[in-house]
Amino acid sequence: MARIYIPQLIHAPDRTERFDIKEYLPDLETLTPVQGFVEVSHRGNFLEVEGKAETIMTMVCDRCLQQFNARLAVKMSEFIWLQESLDSLDDRGEVELTADELVESLPPNGYFEPESWLYEQFCLEIPPRKLCDTDCPGIELERDDKPEAVPPVEVDERWAALQSLKNQLSN
Repeated sequence: MARIYIPQLIHAPDRTERFDIKEYLPDLETLTPVQGFVEVSHRGNFLEVEGKAETIMTMVCDRCLQQFNARLAVKMSEFIWLQESLDSLDDRGEVELTADELVESLPPNGYFEPESWLYEQFCLEIPPRKLCDTDCPGIELERDDKPEAVPPVEVDERWAALQSLKNQLSN
């Protein structure tokens, strides 16, 4: 997938470019290629990005540590604001932001990279708790039917005086 030069989107039909996807994404280990589409539309002061894609990944169960295959499907829509970078750093190197500024943004004369955006969407879709089955019992431990023999406890002779005092008090 080629990156998109944002000012060039204005000259595209309906100010929109659509990418049909059937390829492996770098840095995302999947069994099958990612299949779907990403559509990027220029809406003046923001980009509207929509997409739908799916793939199959091999994961490791957090309970039993067995590998299993899981289908990941993403259907996403996002607005990315077009604004210049924030140059209002104070002398400590900090920027004060309002709640409206806590969104994705790109420079209006920059590039949008659909491959990176799609990779991020799949990373967000990977479940934090990976289970091969909701009823996964976990790692099975081998157990003998007979209990282990408990070794006799040796009493330290230095505690004998304390033990005799304890016995006198309890009587």
